[in-house]
Amino acid sequence: MALIASNVAGDLRQLPKAHLHLHLSAALRPGSLGELFEDAPRPQLEAHDGTFPAFLRQMAVVTNLLRSVDDYARLIHKMAEDAAAEGVTWLEPSTGLRAKRIGLDNEEAMLEVLVDSARDAERETGVGIGFIITPNRTGPTEDAIRLARLAARYAGRGVVSFGLADDEARGSADRFAEAFGIAREAGLIRAPHAGEHAGPESVRAALNALGAQRIQHGVRSIEDPDLVRRLVDEQICLDICPTSNVQLAVVPDLAHHPLPALLAAGVSASLNADCPAVFGCSLLDEYQLAQRIFGLSYVQMARIAAASIRHSGAPEGIRSSALTAIDVWSNAAPR
Repeated sequence: MALIASNVAGDLRQLPKAHLHLHLSAALRPGSLGELFEDAPRPQLEAHDGTFPAFLRQMAVVTNLLRSVDDYARLIHKMAEDAAAEGVTWLEPSTGLRAKRIGLDNEEAMLEVLVDSARDAERETGVGIGFIITPNRTGPTEDAIRLARLAARYAGRGVVSFGLADDEARGSADRFAEAFGIAREAGLIRAPHAGEHAGPESVRAALNALGAQRIQHGVRSIEDPDLVRRLVDEQICLDICPTSNVQLAVVPDLAHHPLPALLAAGVSASLNADCPAVFGCSLLDEYQLAQRIFGLSYVQMARIAAASIRHSGAPEGIRSSALTAIDVWSNAAPR
């Protein structure tokens, strides 16, 4: 990886970073989505009202644009292309492997398509890609166990993490313990959603019942000082999405976002865009927002980027190269 030139020192685009909280079907910003589906009808997203059901309806609008294997292949290539332009060295998109909606027989067939497309995109863009397999916490436990077994078979072959998504208020973490045990035995990172629309108790359940190593969101941990200390002690990374948190009314506005307080307490955090097609932001936007709104220093930005790499499922070659380049960027950045 090239050293940072003096004329771009401090440019967040040049800061190597990983994107760890990104839903595959909504991984493109509206502009890129429009390029990808320029000949297809694009239903308009409804206005945000801060409710989770409205968000799910918006996600359905975007997901319904993906109608074929070729659509997913093009999506993955464009996702990697956009990521490369923003200094992303590793992508960890999540998917529930909804195979039948694009005419495939089963989830393994869809995973094969995604992994093959990711390898092609890696060769063309240089951005590494590993998937998070993410069952729906409102669905049957048996579905999660089946997906965990599939993810375990592909551990190290395109799958790096196992997650859990959808409405925390409607799906207890406890009943997914067996699925996460399968993921643990396979060496997969455990990265469930928690601490978004449910409070600190949701994060604690993800730690206790699921053995979470990363928490997708987790921002409401700030409401419980004992939990915050536990996150620090156990080196749990929170995959935080500020724009998403505001648009879904997890926080009233950016001025009240807990990211600065969590960082000050010593919590590891990565920055992420969550669902760019719905929220309109990219990962670079989130980095720029964090520096501009929260007043984070260049050193703090480098620490966030380093946390995203260290807590990722990236292979050692990508990790070591990115961490070295982050140190170079940090040392060259304005003080």
